[in-house]
Amino acid sequence: MADVYEDVSEAIGGTPMVRLQRTVKTGRGIEVFAKLEYLNPMGSVKDRVARYLVDQALASGTLSPGGVVIEASSGNTAMGLAMMATNRGLRCRAVVRRQTSREKLDCLRALGVELVLVDGDLPPEHPESYNRKARSLVAACPEAFFPDQHNNRDNNQCHYETTAPEIWRQMDGRIDVFVGGIGTGGTVSGVGRYLKERDPKIEVVAVDVEGSVFSRHFAALSGSDDDSAPPGRYLLEGLGDEEIIDCPEFEIFDRMLQVSDPEAFLAARELARDEAMLVGGSSGAALWGVREILPELQPGARVVTLFPDSGTRYLSTIYNDDWLREQGLPTARG
Repeated sequence: MADVYEDVSEAIGGTPMVRLQRTVKTGRGIEVFAKLEYLNPMGSVKDRVARYLVDQALASGTLSPGGVVIEASSGNTAMGLAMMATNRGLRCRAVVRRQTSREKLDCLRALGVELVLVDGDLPPEHPESYNRKARSLVAACPEAFFPDQHNNRDNNQCHYETTAPEIWRQMDGRIDVFVGGIGTGGTVSGVGRYLKERDPKIEVVAVDVEGSVFSRHFAALSGSDDDSAPPGRYLLEGLGDEEIIDCPEFEIFDRMLQVSDPEAFLAARELARDEAMLVGGSSGAALWGVREILPELQPGARVVTLFPDSGTRYLSTIYNDDWLREQGLPTARG
């Protein structure tokens, strides 16, 4: 008999691990697996963080019934917080960039989120920028709870306690490389820390996006050559940042790779077409990262990656040929 839950938030987690068959050319006995986090109730890995942080805040008294949750989000965390607000008797307000996909904005409105739209091209120090605006709203609202997913290490701890043990069990502890995108840094840091504690030989590869500041920072910390793209505008949602934040645990990463917008988008479209996995651009970035490291792996290596969100929220962007052409991006390889 199938599990029966009291509310939809109880269905978070327990996502499947699936072997990639057609989008990676491995050989030499190498295996690649992807954890399908887009199968969480609200369609992303961020459901885990939303439940963890809200329930912690309610238990500690930081957040009271009837209170308001305010967060800066590219959309996915806000959807998870909206789910939790509905099920815990709260209100949800989200600061979201105007450039966010139409599907995400429509979903947030449908879930009853109060949207505060900001210009995503503003510099990070501007008072109306993405992160600064959220903080000003929190300061003006005494009953507000600010999860602060970009700087709150409980974000990482959530994945350390939930996502990572699932991966370890599903792979029977046999993992050589974990490849994960870096947005807030919570997933790849929390999972990476857990895996390395169990087997220090596991390599953790973080995938950044061209235009983000993370890769340069990582190169400076590790003393490696910096061949990253200069900071600037990019279209990929959910990866990278315009300023250094507190959640990434850079010391855990063995390598950091930088993906371009077209590389991520085309890989996502391949996953839909060739694996029947309708995923977002950050999943395409993860697949690209896996492909980059495959030639260097030893025979028989096992690689795990994670696909964070659903492609249904990008039908007007990365799955739309007209939009790609408007951005000057290719619609197919070659």
